Amino acid sequence: MTPHLSKTATAADVDAAVDETAAAATTFPAGNDVGAYLHNYWQRIRGGDMGSLPAVAALIVLFLIFSVVEDGFFSKSNFASLITQAAPGILLAMGLVFVLLLAEIDLSAGTASGVSGAVAAVLLMKDWPWPFAVLVALIVSAVIGLLIGWMRTFLRVPSFVSTLALFLGLQGVVQIVVNSANTQGNLSLQSDALVALENGNMPQWAGWVMAILMIAGFAVQKLLAVSARRRKNLPTEPAVLTAVKIGGIALLAVVFTVVLNLNRSPNAAGGTKIVEKNGQLVAEKVAGAYLGGVPWVVPVILVLVVVLGFMLNRTRYGRHIYAVGGSDEAARRAGIRVDSVRISVFVICSVLAGVSGIVLASQTAVNASQGGGNTLLLAVGAAVVGGTSLFGGKGKITDAVVGGCVVAVIINGMADLLRGANNSAWQWIVTGLVLLLAATVDAVSRRRAGASGLG
Repeated sequence: MTPHLSKTATAADVDAAVDETAAAATTFPAGNDVGAYLHNYWQRIRGGDMGSLPAVAALIVLFLIFSVVEDGFFSKSNFASLITQAAPGILLAMGLVFVLLLAEIDLSAGTASGVSGAVAAVLLMKDWPWPFAVLVALIVSAVIGLLIGWMRTFLRVPSFVSTLALFLGLQGVVQIVVNSANTQGNLSLQSDALVALENGNMPQWAGWVMAILMIAGFAVQKLLAVSARRRKNLPTEPAVLTAVKIGGIALLAVVFTVVLNLNRSPNAAGGTKIVEKNGQLVAEKVAGAYLGGVPWVVPVILVLVVVLGFMLNRTRYGRHIYAVGGSDEAARRAGIRVDSVRISVFVICSVLAGVSGIVLASQTAVNASQGGGNTLLLAVGAAVVGGTSLFGGKGKITDAVVGGCVVAVIINGMADLLRGANNSAWQWIVTGLVLLLAATVDAVSRRRAGASGLG
């Protein structure tokens, strides 16, 4: 929902309006009745306020379809591959959520990620410590975002035009940076710590610690939210539904950790090898190999989801982002520094693009011909499919995660389902259709929300 502000609103009015909007989005009927709560939720859906529901439903359906029609889709190794394949797109989509909340676009995010990965790789080749190489790469990304925000705010160049120009120009920058290392157009990260992001796994105990912290954190957040509403004499969701949500997250975390901790090595069973002993050839037993654990990129994503989610939902800055996305003119009249907010979201987007680029380089290496266009389009698709509106004012960080998983499942599932020369073509066709469907649902939902008074 987008807050409605008068042109004479004050800054306090803006905060109150956005808080009121958030409260309306989580309105619970009095009486703590499950039936009334579900009826209220259904009315919101009918009014166009569907959130991430279509994306979650699509994710479940896709998992079921590919699990039935494709052998090995839900195998231990493919489950881990899905996570590492989705990670760069999810990280980039998180940044795009901030930009889309203001009804802006950043077409250069994909190439900015390539620049970040290339800068980090070159500095590592020059024996820089990896923390400093990453820091410099992210500073370069922030400067790119600052430039975009400056052009949009002070030169009034539409973000579509300025970021399209940077999309083209930064491809050349990537080529120059990569070619400067004289590595025949390819750069890998010379750091075991960074390579482990996509290729290494946490110890089993660390995975369980992360799962326990995630469950405990979610439970505490839900209980604090209920307590806060009670202090304000506001109705709360039924206790049984709170328990179901906490239990659902706990179940997902446990299943997720159990599956990833299973041994997915192709040599798990071990075997024998022929060796020579005392002049004779004998068979010697070889112990099975272990390959398991939660990929290291998972805690990176979880930390960013928590930090960025808190920033958007629990801070004055986050409320101002939603206010500007709803009506920048009303926000400006209320005293919000609209230009600063607009510049900041482009900086955040570019920095997260930089993180995405480093993770992608950990997975595949940096290529001079890598334009970043495919990564960008998939990330935009992930944000929109997850539930972030193209029209501004509506979206959450978790939209990027859910949408990124949907896109990754489509690409991963169809890669093995459709073989032959047109495999890649069909992946793009289906992904494009899903994005078109998501954008259509967004537009229709927005009209219905406006007609019902929810938008």
